[in-house]
Amino acid sequence: MAETEVLEVYLDLLSQPCRAVHIFLSHNKIPHKLRIVALRKGEHKTPEFTKLNPMQQVPVMVDKGFVLTESDAILKYLATNYNVPEYWYPRDPERRARVDEYTVWHHTNIRPPAAKVFLIELLRPHMLGQLVDLLMLEKALGQLSETLDKLESMFLKRQAFLCGDDITLADLLAVCEIMQRHSEGAPRVKLALKGDLDDAHWVVYHLRDKSASKL
Repeated sequence: MAETEVLEVYLDLLSQPCRAVHIFLSHNKIPHKLRIVALRKGEHKTPEFTKLNPMQQVPVMVDKGFVLTESDAILKYLATNYNVPEYWYPRDPERRARVDEYTVWHHTNIRPPAAKVFLIELLRPHMLGQLVDLLMLEKALGQLSETLDKLESMFLKRQAFLCGDDITLADLLAVCEIMQRHSEGAPRVKLALKGDLDDAHWVVYHLRDKSASKL
């Protein structure tokens, strides 16, 4: 009997988009094979990985020979093609459009300043041995704070979640950025995801603990 092809995902949990994909798969119990690509070791630049994604970026998904890159596209593909609750990516056109609206906004507004703070505060000191540039960090934190204020006023308003009364892919992407600095952020999302959120952020917590111990 031939072995059934299992969904494969290529991830590095230092990456926020990778953590979002990992959490979605784990929380929804989608069978998959995890392939770790260590960015710090340059494994994303190997010839084998470059064949999968010429852009040399993670995450990458391979489903029965179908290769897909970009976390937004991967999450929406998984929500559409696997048996998961509809609230993640609603079928109703207007509710789905709200999720799409946020995910487009997310990648040009939340992600750049959040990734910059993570790079300055944790990655460069621990991966490259560089001192934290406090002026640069202060500027990046200011940009992130302004963007989070916009998120609050534009999307949350009086809603429980970003796109309505239920958790969606939008909340998952957002919380993975916020938790890079605030592990208690978005308590409703943490409650909805149970322990899967913390499990995927262990490497972030580890770096944060190391930073705290040096202070």
